[in-house]
Amino acid sequence: MRSAVWLPLFDELADPRVVADLAVEAEAAGWDGFFVWDQLDWRAPVTAVADPWVCLAAAAAVTSRVALGPMVSPLARRRPTKVARETASLDRLSDGRLVLGVGVGSDSFAREYSRTGEPVEDRTRAELLDESLEILRSAWTGEAVHHHGKHHLVDGMIFAPTPVRGDIPVWVAAFPGNLRPLRRAARHDGVFPVNLTSPDQLAEAVARVGALRADLARPYDVAIDLTPGTDPAPWVAAGATWVLTDVDPATLRLDSVRRMVREGPAS
Repeated sequence: MRSAVWLPLFDELADPRVVADLAVEAEAAGWDGFFVWDQLDWRAPVTAVADPWVCLAAAAAVTSRVALGPMVSPLARRRPTKVARETASLDRLSDGRLVLGVGVGSDSFAREYSRTGEPVEDRTRAELLDESLEILRSAWTGEAVHHHGKHHLVDGMIFAPTPVRGDIPVWVAAFPGNLRPLRRAARHDGVFPVNLTSPDQLAEAVARVGALRADLARPYDVAIDLTPGTDPAPWVAAGATWVLTDVDPATLRLDSVRRMVREGPAS
């Protein structure tokens, strides 16, 4: 099992310098990863929100070991060609430590989509996500990208430089009872089951994804989020390979986050 700090970039954490300092402390305390939320807005009492890519660049520049990335990024509201440049640049800045968490997202959290004219239908956002992932995978190879989809067009562009290892791990968020996101997750490098209620539910999701994967010999990660202080052992036994801290944005305080980071991961 590997452990990661997972932080919403809200209010006292809506400052890239603060985030970079926390990343340094996380690496020193023995955490394996440092992940951040990707939100444009959030509901009250949150009033300030930082950009994840700027914060991750700041964290990458001052660390050398921890994996890092957005967890998760709703690619439906981002241009995949821009994300191709951002991910490759951040991966090279971090010397190959980037992990890209992705998901369909939801308008229910803060009405980010409906208030900015983005598609709110799950099916449309899922189509956008799948096209974006196809473009990213092609872009990271360094070969010319030819994509003529329903939502996106890329006509022969080459994206260089490429990621350090020629690819970037992609973890896909999925509700464990929904087959379509699990199929999407099985095509990539990891799954992040959300809204889990028990280790048994996780074990079922892991089994379903395993049955859908084409190459079981290829490394694959299963990430979950747990409230700090929760015993991770039953979840690891159910198949989790990464445990992320679940920090409630409604009670977010920099002093308590810093204390949690400095205490290090659960054994």
